[in-house]
Amino acid sequence: MDNDYLTGQVIHAAINVHRELGPGLMESAYEVCLCHELSLLGLECQRQIELPIIYKGRSLNAEYRLDLLVESSVIVELKAVESILPIHKAQLLTYLKLRKLRYGLLLNFNVTQLRHGICRMLNG
Repeated sequence: MDNDYLTGQVIHAAINVHRELGPGLMESAYEVCLCHELSLLGLECQRQIELPIIYKGRSLNAEYRLDLLVESSVIVELKAVESILPIHKAQLLTYLKLRKLRYGLLLNFNVTQLRHGICRMLNG
């Protein structure tokens, strides 16, 4: 599946969730609803995927977790914050590098219109 199309589908699903729930909830509520919305579109969505660190050839559990992994190719990090900060973008870029994936979405649901809370990111 084309990753641009896939990220478009994720954004479409996120907009549907935001229209239904609005801002003000915890990230976990948006996470479960977005995963359900993606499944309605026929997309595979995994939640809270462990992300080990490879250090000196060993896989170590550093307690990192991806919010969502869609179709095993797009990482989706969800926020419900006043504004996206550089640290949030750095977090997603690090996850993309560790997972060796190219496409990621940072979605902040704590906005009046979700289009103001969408950040597409590319690794490399």
